[in-house]
Amino acid sequence: METKLDPAKDDLPLMANTRHMLVKHYVLDLDVDFKSQVIEGTIVLFFEPGSRCKKGGSAGEGDCLSQSDETFKIRASEPCHSPVTNVSARSSKTGYNDFSVCAKGEKDTSDKNGNHSNREQASGISSSKNCCDIETHGSEDFLLVLDCCDLSVLKVEEVDVAAVPGIEKFTRSAKLTDAEELRNLRNQIVHELVTLPADHWREQLYYYTHCSQAPGCGELLFSTGTWSLEIRKAEVQAPRDFPHAIRIWYKTKPEGRSVTWTTDQSGRPCVYTMGSPINNRALFPCQEPPVAMSTWQTTVRTASCFVVLMSGENSAEPAQLQEGLLSWYYYVTMPMPASTFTIAVGCWTEVKQESHTADVQINNEFSSLFSRADLRLIEGSCGHVAYPCRFQNPAASSQLVIPHRVFAPWCLKDRCAEILLELIPQCLSAAHAILGTHPFSRIDVLIVPSNFSSLGMASPHIIFLSQSVLTGGSHLCGTRLCHEIAHAWFGLAIGARDWTEEWISEGFATYLEDVFWAVAQQQLPHDEAREQQELKALLRWRRLRDEVQNSKEELQVLRPNKENTGEVSESGTCIIKHGLNAEKIFMQVHYLKGYFLLQSLAKRIGEATYFEFLRKFVQKFHGQLILSQDFLYMLLEDIPEQKGYGLSVENIIGAWLDTSGIPKPLLEECQSWDQCRLVQQVNDEVTKWIQANQRARKRTKRKRRQDEVAFRKVRHRWCELVVKHKYTTRYAEVEKFLKEDQAMGVYLYGELMVNEDAKQQELAYKCFAATQKQMDVSSAKVVAEMLF
Repeated sequence: METKLDPAKDDLPLMANTRHMLVKHYVLDLDVDFKSQVIEGTIVLFFEPGSRCKKGGSAGEGDCLSQSDETFKIRASEPCHSPVTNVSARSSKTGYNDFSVCAKGEKDTSDKNGNHSNREQASGISSSKNCCDIETHGSEDFLLVLDCCDLSVLKVEEVDVAAVPGIEKFTRSAKLTDAEELRNLRNQIVHELVTLPADHWREQLYYYTHCSQAPGCGELLFSTGTWSLEIRKAEVQAPRDFPHAIRIWYKTKPEGRSVTWTTDQSGRPCVYTMGSPINNRALFPCQEPPVAMSTWQTTVRTASCFVVLMSGENSAEPAQLQEGLLSWYYYVTMPMPASTFTIAVGCWTEVKQESHTADVQINNEFSSLFSRADLRLIEGSCGHVAYPCRFQNPAASSQLVIPHRVFAPWCLKDRCAEILLELIPQCLSAAHAILGTHPFSRIDVLIVPSNFSSLGMASPHIIFLSQSVLTGGSHLCGTRLCHEIAHAWFGLAIGARDWTEEWISEGFATYLEDVFWAVAQQQLPHDEAREQQELKALLRWRRLRDEVQNSKEELQVLRPNKENTGEVSESGTCIIKHGLNAEKIFMQVHYLKGYFLLQSLAKRIGEATYFEFLRKFVQKFHGQLILSQDFLYMLLEDIPEQKGYGLSVENIIGAWLDTSGIPKPLLEECQSWDQCRLVQQVNDEVTKWIQANQRARKRTKRKRRQDEVAFRKVRHRWCELVVKHKYTTRYAEVEKFLKEDQAMGVYLYGELMVNEDAKQQELAYKCFAATQKQMDVSSAKVVAEMLF
């Protein structure tokens, strides 16, 4: 199933054949070992036949046989790996038999990557030479393909869910003697389990747990490639007959691109998921296409000095397994793409409020526009698959602030207590004032290590924040927090059906961060909030203009697949255009053009009407995946008078989404921002500083120190000024910033190199050499291109 990629295109393949088989639930059981920098254990996947297999027809009609897309053909020369039968398992937990890696008299057949191939003499399973050369021998056995990268897969087996005590309630047959009947029974059990009604979610989790611990009933043949794990069962030709519950033994690799092993700001070891372009396929074998929306539950064991945080609805309390070893358990009941799964393990300290919490107040002048009750929305039915939905719960709908916790390295505990603890309830309540019901029941906020390559990242029930947001007062931290909170609605509860439409997530979050922050700032009148937004719009406009002038046109298009957006092959595979392009990761075009499109629509329609529509849109599409058209069609249907002003889905897509450069409507609008009173004040202040700089030699040293202290509160801007004016006595502060604030430091490397100053370039080389091994792979690649 491996595709030959053109390295010049930097495209990313999604290999999972989701239209044949669809994962409905994952059960992960993992051990985290910091000494070897490996996460290892098992994952059990529960399947249902995919959409292509539910249209009717029998296997004999060729409806659901092995994949035949020319783009994703199996290479006849590639071996099919099957594990040796004797792979180590933890009998104390699962009740399985203990195995050794190699049975007596056998040789270890694992390759240098830890993948176990089945040499003909290694096990009783037929060799790859006879069973997996599909193109050569014409086999029609069904092939299950999962997205997988940088993993050592040790063993794959079918799970005997029929052996679980009490599982009879999910069966319709009494006695089974025929092997085919037993196979059908197992698949029937899984079907009944994954389709339980939403109000039976506790019972469902209970049986998922016990089914995941059931014994195996036959090993499956498998092969690993660069981007995929391919699994088959001999003589099974259709997805409906393929095992619907399989267990995979695997372990990550220290260099795996989905996880980062590093140290926190206190020098203690930690590991966290990257949210990288390849998402979670180097953390566990999975289905990465967005349509593969699933639930999950995870047990993680690690040394007792570590805290495990994860995408989970519950605030996990660790269980003591033995001295020095703790077990943590999390679960989610809202189906979401596997790419949203997040884990962070480290010596985190929970930051708690020492004094009483201040009452949360909302800017009444601003929020009165959005104070209509959501009760009328609750009366409608949801459009998503069944799960315990908060939008149908009146108590959840009226919950302004959801439960939240803050975690950080010990050395940042006081700073977090000073800033974050007060901001989080303000920002959460502001978000509720605008969009209504919080999609998730709780949230953790974690300050991640300094090598984190972004200012923040949102996942279900957990937000990662860079330590960089803790500098410069509450404004930077508050706006970034608002941005990540906005992703709960746009990016998580409502996701893009095509990964290339990032603007649906980032454009909305960028637009809403201003709106949320204006409401959270109780003391700021509505007019002043609007002026601040216009000033930020001008700054974003200039940033977008610079980016458009200095980037490839093909990377500036918000819908790179254009009219083919959302399309996949017959099996469900697809290519993410520019998905592996390191340059694209640091571009903000999807944030900025998306932001300006939404701002333009809000101005045209009017804020009150626009936000009332957003609430309707959230109510209709939460728990679902969308394309740009879904948003635009509903907007124009809900507000039909806008068609008279020349607004149509076609012209919006043409002007904003399918073309590079600056959208024409934005070129006309940007001229008005220069007239904003606050913008004029800033221009006057800049002029004053330029004049003051010219008189710098006449100023006292004491006065200069005061000005420097004021600037250093905004560290990135201060470092830019130090570099621009070659202020050599402060180069140490630039060095400190590049080492401690890697989320914002990438752009500063460019400033150091562009001046072609020997001392500044030497500083850039020095800092990169000191941090390269810890840096995110994409960050390191972009910086290396700047330097070398």
